[in-house]
Amino acid sequence: MRVAIAGAGAVGRSIAQELLENGHEVLLIDVDPRAIKIDSVPRAEWLLADACEIASLDEAGLSNCHVVVASSGDDKVNLVVSLLAKTEYGVPRVVARINHPNNEWLFNESWGVDVAVSTPRLLSALVEEAVSVGDLVRLMTFRQGQANLVELTLAEDAPVVGQRAGSVPWPEDSALVAILREGRVLVPTSDDPLEAGDELLFVANQEVEQELAHLLSQH
Repeated sequence: MRVAIAGAGAVGRSIAQELLENGHEVLLIDVDPRAIKIDSVPRAEWLLADACEIASLDEAGLSNCHVVVASSGDDKVNLVVSLLAKTEYGVPRVVARINHPNNEWLFNESWGVDVAVSTPRLLSALVEEAVSVGDLVRLMTFRQGQANLVELTLAEDAPVVGQRAGSVPWPEDSALVAILREGRVLVPTSDDPLEAGDELLFVANQEVEQELAHLLSQH
C-alpha cells in the first residue's frame, strides 16, 4: 500500500516506521521544517508542505494513496486533512488521530474519517478490558460512530456459558468476530461452545450494545 501521513511528529514517524517494516510505501508530510527529520525514517518519502492545502496534496500525489493518516497534534488540521483526502482525492481509507476527547464527536464520516483513534479512549478501554469481567468494553469506533469494536470477558455464571455460538440469539446489527481463549484466537463457527473466561470480540451497532451486554451478563 501507499500511505500518506500528515504530521511527522513522534506519532507520525512511529507509524511510518511500522508501516515501512511491513513493506508499505510511506510519505510523511509536515509544514514545520523542524519536523523534517529524514535521518529518523530514511526509507520514507518526505514532503515539507501544508497538508491542509490542495496544492500540497496534489504534490503529494494523494490520489495514488490507499490510506491517509491524519496524525498531527492539532485536531483542526486532522479534520481538514481527512475531509480533503476523502472528498477531493477519494482515498479509500482515512485514519485520524483525536488529540482532545471533547472533539471526538466531530471525527466521523461527514469529515471523511473512516477510523478515529483517541489515545485517552484507547488507554482507558485497555485498562477496563484488563480488569473487567462481565462488562462490555468499547475498544474502537468505526465509520460515523455507527459501529464499534467491543469486548466482553465471560464470567463463570454468564448465561451463555456452555451454549454454542450459533444458538445464542445475538442482537441484530451485531457480529461475534473472534473468541480469545487461552492465548489462541478462534474464528467462531456456529458449533463453537462458549466457555467461562472467553474474551468475545464483537462488531456492533452502538444502539445494541446495551442489549448485547444484558444478554451476556444477565443472571
